Amino acid sequence: MNECYYDKRMDFFYNKTNTDTADEWTGPQLIVVLCFGTFFCLFIFISNSLVIAAVVKNKRFHFPFYYLLANLAAADFFAGIAYVFLMFNTGPVSKTLTVNRWFLRQGLLDTSLTASLVNLLVIAVERHMSIMRMKIHSNLTKKRVTFLIISIWAIAIFMGAVPTLGWNCLCDITVCSSLAPIYSRSYLVFWSVLNLVVFFIMVVVYIRIYMYVQRKTNVLSSHTSGSISRRRTPVKLMKTVMTVLGAFVVCWTPGLVVLLLDGLNCTYCGIQNVKRWFLLLALLNSVMNPIIYSYKDDEMWGTMKRMIFCSSEDKSQDRRSSRIPSTVLCRSTDTSGHYIEDGIIQGTICGKGDLGDKGNS
Repeated sequence: MNECYYDKRMDFFYNKTNTDTADEWTGPQLIVVLCFGTFFCLFIFISNSLVIAAVVKNKRFHFPFYYLLANLAAADFFAGIAYVFLMFNTGPVSKTLTVNRWFLRQGLLDTSLTASLVNLLVIAVERHMSIMRMKIHSNLTKKRVTFLIISIWAIAIFMGAVPTLGWNCLCDITVCSSLAPIYSRSYLVFWSVLNLVVFFIMVVVYIRIYMYVQRKTNVLSSHTSGSISRRRTPVKLMKTVMTVLGAFVVCWTPGLVVLLLDGLNCTYCGIQNVKRWFLLLALLNSVMNPIIYSYKDDEMWGTMKRMIFCSSEDKSQDRRSSRIPSTVLCRSTDTSGHYIEDGIIQGTICGKGDLGDKGNS
């Protein structure tokens, strides 16, 4: 029977796995990582707090898409907390940590990243359901959205706790990984492959949405007068989708691949030299999310600016400006193209009618 090492400190496992530890973190690299990490965390806290506050404050955002958007902001806010905890428990401090504190450090990171990923997947599915049914918003009730949000966090917490629950190498050091000295290599393979599969599903969903919108727009163009906004719809949608997918690929894929290589016990891949930079890259995704999903929405951006500058603009002017997009969209002969784009990118409300009915009228 293998001996278990629950009472050992992390220096024991770092030495056993020949992990290149944190002595390097005393130089310029540590300063750069901490500076970037601090800046990112401050931006994450401020920007995602504004997103959540905007959804709560503006009644036009009280719909499934924006509830999920607020939950994504909450997940990214949690990612900032996880990284702050990491910054105070990394480098030379890593060797002095107890097993439980190290599990907490990594569990917070795994939970936050999983929450963001699953939330992005749910948003993609929600948009897919809406667009395929030619509606601005899905038929999800508040109870169902609440259930989805609770499920997202339950999955994220469970995934973050899996190593603590037993999938670790405390009783079999021979299967310990290099990047995570008390994680089993088999768990790293499982976790990285699972997330890459979810990423692939997201790519397929967004490509399907874009192809459907482009096909629908081309069909409608033969029955409506040519307009600049209709011609711009596929291009604008492509830019938005490519921004979302490009940010996710750049920020997540390198780290997942490194974890996969470590799980496969690749001793010649030099993963120790890039691990901290790929962690910063993964954190960058939480910085970009509020920009991508909020700045693209003019009304969201306007609500956030008013909260930032505490402006007290004339209410009638505010109501008038907020109605302009919906009036244009509802009365334009190019209605369906605009509606589909807004349903994916912005979710802007434009009456209660079905998109298909408006497109045929």
